[in-house]
Amino acid sequence: MKSHRRVTLLAAVALVTSIAQSQSAPASLAAAKSAMAEGLAAMQQGNVAKARQDFARVVKLAPQIEPGHAALGSALLALGEYEAAARELETAHRLAPTDLAADLNLGRARVALGHYDKALTAFHDATSAPKPLALSPNESIAYATALSATNQLPSAIKVLRAAVAESPESAALNDALGTLLGQSGNVQQAVPFFQRAITIEPTSPQANTHLAAALLVLNRPEEAAGPATAAVAAQPDSFMAQLQLGRALSAIHRDQEALAHLHRAAQLAAPNGSPDALYGLALALQASGDSKTALPLFARTSSGNSQALTNYALALVQTGQASAAIPLYAKALAAGPDSATLREDLGAAYLQQADLDDALLQFKAGLALEPDNAQLHYDLGLAYKLKDDLASAVPEFERSATLDPALPDPAYTLGVIYMQQGRYSEAITNLRRATTLQPNNGDAWALLGSVLKDSGDAAAAADALHRAIELQPEQPSLHIQLATLDSQAGRTAEAAAERKIAAALSRSALSRQRADFALKSGRTLLEQNKLAEAILQLNTAIQADPTRAEPHYLLAEAYTRQGKKADAALEEKQARSLAPPDPH
Repeated sequence: MKSHRRVTLLAAVALVTSIAQSQSAPASLAAAKSAMAEGLAAMQQGNVAKARQDFARVVKLAPQIEPGHAALGSALLALGEYEAAARELETAHRLAPTDLAADLNLGRARVALGHYDKALTAFHDATSAPKPLALSPNESIAYATALSATNQLPSAIKVLRAAVAESPESAALNDALGTLLGQSGNVQQAVPFFQRAITIEPTSPQANTHLAAALLVLNRPEEAAGPATAAVAAQPDSFMAQLQLGRALSAIHRDQEALAHLHRAAQLAAPNGSPDALYGLALALQASGDSKTALPLFARTSSGNSQALTNYALALVQTGQASAAIPLYAKALAAGPDSATLREDLGAAYLQQADLDDALLQFKAGLALEPDNAQLHYDLGLAYKLKDDLASAVPEFERSATLDPALPDPAYTLGVIYMQQGRYSEAITNLRRATTLQPNNGDAWALLGSVLKDSGDAAAAADALHRAIELQPEQPSLHIQLATLDSQAGRTAEAAAERKIAAALSRSALSRQRADFALKSGRTLLEQNKLAEAILQLNTAIQADPTRAEPHYLLAEAYTRQGKKADAALEEKQARSLAPPDPH
């Protein structure tokens, strides 16, 4: 039985006794009794708003009789009007301190208002009575919430364990117990309760969201994706559901799908949202490659915590703002602890600033902490290379490759250096290793083909160049090299075909460059409301690259401003045929 229904039933019985003992006018009491009966009937039919009106009449007709206040408080609580409910229930408690059902509802109302200490007083009054009422699931959850909020987490868990034992088929109780176990650090123990809640209520957005979050904490993102998807399906406008699904998809490297949900979470994030949740959103966005969207979230949630400052600074570096990142890294170092990762990130920021000496200092400081860090040896080598100190750079790259043979960057960079030095055999060895470790690196395949060609291995060079073309089909230089190999082998027709492809790609590249320039100019002129000049540039962009939708959209806007509705409509139609407008 729902607690508000229990209260109104008890209140209906109590009202008769109260009327018999009251000195009020009989007509008022009779009207109050009638209103109570009507309110009770409305409550049983689920018409809480009607019941509220009836119980309000009871209180007006018989303000000194406690059951009316208890019943009205119960209805207000059911309607979510917590402040008004608390006032009525406090009056009921003052008039009849032994009404345990009203005390339980008072505790619930106070929990909803965040008045946890006062809520505990009400719950203690109800549960410590000589003949206490059994708590309903909602009452147990509210009682446990008050205990947890007042730093009594073990007692809160004890209350919910007893409640689950009493009502094992309550999805809300299982979910609430799992939540408290997770808060206590027993995430592994929490999972079965979330799973039980979902078995009872498969579409529960709360239980599915909580299970997904717990599985992510346990580093089980593949399993987390399922309940997170269910949570989003049940409640698509839930910030937490979108966040957990985005995090799960990001962790299993489905970044494009992840970003769609993370961007939705960012739209739903309230200005006063939980710092932990917003920080988690920022980290997930950063991991999926969108540091730009993550930046304002990091700014809102990063305080003096070293790790938070480091991630914030990294996002700045990733968006080309190294100068703003360096002071944050300095704060992170001051907050401690020092670490090789922190030194590496700070060194990368200095590299972005072309401050090679400071970068060298940071990489060396990192290696003092972790001498066998392969990535730091590579970074140090890169800084030396940028200073044209190859004598110092090459040993660092070689050391990096030895420490981590699976790292592709050292092999590729060594291949470049050895090629530049004319050491073709060593260049080929390293470039072959680089393409083995990173088969989709088109630059490595192109460079390998070039070195093999110069070293006289035409067949192997052609194979490498064909692989490079598969990965970089718009590079004219690759076809020119193939044409050279065909000419050397006497394949005149094949060489001519490759040169023709190269020429077409070169023309296409020039057209794209011309279209980019004209589009950028047209956009700027339109922003300045220079309509005639903007229209000229946008038409140039369309002539250079007819496949783009944006210049047509901008041209439609320019014609609209000029009052040329027919021309604007034509451009809008053309734009939509190329690409529909972005709904955002």
